[in-house]
Amino acid sequence: MSSTAHPDVLPASGPVPLAPAVAPVARVGALALALLGLQHVLVMYAGAVAVPLIVGRALKLAPEQVAMLVSADLFAGGLATLVQSWGLPGVGIRMPVMMGVTFAAVTPMIAMGASPEIGLTGIYGAVIAAGLFAFLVAPLVGRLLPLFPPVVTGTIILVIGISLMRVGVNWAAGGVGNPNYGAPVFLGISAFVLCVILAITRYGTGFVASASVLVGIVVGTLVAGAFGLVDLSHVATAGWFDVVRPFAFGWPTFDPVSVVTLCIVMVVVMIESTGMFLALAEICADPVDEARLTKGLRADGLGTMIGGVFNTFPYTSFSQNIGLVGVTGVRTRYVAVVGGVIMLGLGLIPKLAALVEAVPQCVLGGAGLVMFGMVGATGARILGAVDFARNRNNLFIVAVSVGFGMIPLVAPNFFKQMPHALHPLLESGILLCAIAAVALNLFFNGLGSTADARDAALRQAAAAEH
Repeated sequence: MSSTAHPDVLPASGPVPLAPAVAPVARVGALALALLGLQHVLVMYAGAVAVPLIVGRALKLAPEQVAMLVSADLFAGGLATLVQSWGLPGVGIRMPVMMGVTFAAVTPMIAMGASPEIGLTGIYGAVIAAGLFAFLVAPLVGRLLPLFPPVVTGTIILVIGISLMRVGVNWAAGGVGNPNYGAPVFLGISAFVLCVILAITRYGTGFVASASVLVGIVVGTLVAGAFGLVDLSHVATAGWFDVVRPFAFGWPTFDPVSVVTLCIVMVVVMIESTGMFLALAEICADPVDEARLTKGLRADGLGTMIGGVFNTFPYTSFSQNIGLVGVTGVRTRYVAVVGGVIMLGLGLIPKLAALVEAVPQCVLGGAGLVMFGMVGATGARILGAVDFARNRNNLFIVAVSVGFGMIPLVAPNFFKQMPHALHPLLESGILLCAIAAVALNLFFNGLGSTADARDAALRQAAAAEH
């Protein structure tokens, strides 16, 4: 949350008051820089490692492979953060941005991985291709903004949260396939973790409140260990240092439908990143023009390509870290550079990744209810700024799009008779929702102006951070 007080409802027009109450700090000492970089990593850590845990366990990978996904995620996330914050020629926003795997790609990637014809190598091929697509179309994203007004993006983010809640609920019960699924001890520990997170959020301040999910997972794991639910055998056998090898699961393969599916995801991710960059520019008092915005979006694409090479997934800027910039008032990009170096180092410690993999699913369930629920709540808050009273058509856009998004969730066999090649697209409620929302908005509201869309993206980012 920003240190500046904000109204519960953002104004319908005019500038969004995102700047901190005090002048942002551009220079800090070396020790403070290291501590602030570590703080950024800890705030995003739980969300960063959630996606490899979700995908790895959904695809029934061995614990060692899931741990490898975690290491790869941290390592590639560190590289992507350095590309974004330090910058390369023509690439990188060069602001304090931390990069992590986006939740938007989870359900389509699970559908891809579950298909014998596609598998993990097909996922990584689609990730690399989608990253290249994002890199190439970055200069055109400003023109796509009118396709994604708040009624569209809010609906998509709402469905992302609702779709992920299924994962959190199953985790809370002990995990799908667990013979003791739903056992009281699992439900009790999940509830305990949830209560710890809520208590820290309510009574904690500053960094402690920002890292409430991570603290809840640590405390919950200690409690689960007292019940004998933590298996540390893989931690004991894991090494202290190892490099992250590219293409560890084999050379990537390229399935056309999977590639198109993740390209659509990347468009949504870049639209969201645009709002985050504009919001960060306000917080840091550091204007972002079209050329600089393009460099930031290219870093999203290059980071995603790096993810595909190093056995992980699409990357985007993490909104909670942008909010942390507002809390600390420290705007120097070197905070994120240090954070990226720390992530790189963490990715080279297999024992740490094995420890993350050893966290019981019931512990992750309590945390997942918060993390995934907050994604959905962010979508609801964005929709709260949409004018439903004077434009009833917006109601139909949300209603029908959410309905499409729920199809794979409530009726998994709904598209069973459709061509198998289309399943990665049709089994993703997020993509069905996105396509329906964009089409219905064009039908009912037409195409708005780029200026209005840019202002709306900034307001969306404001809602996402507070």
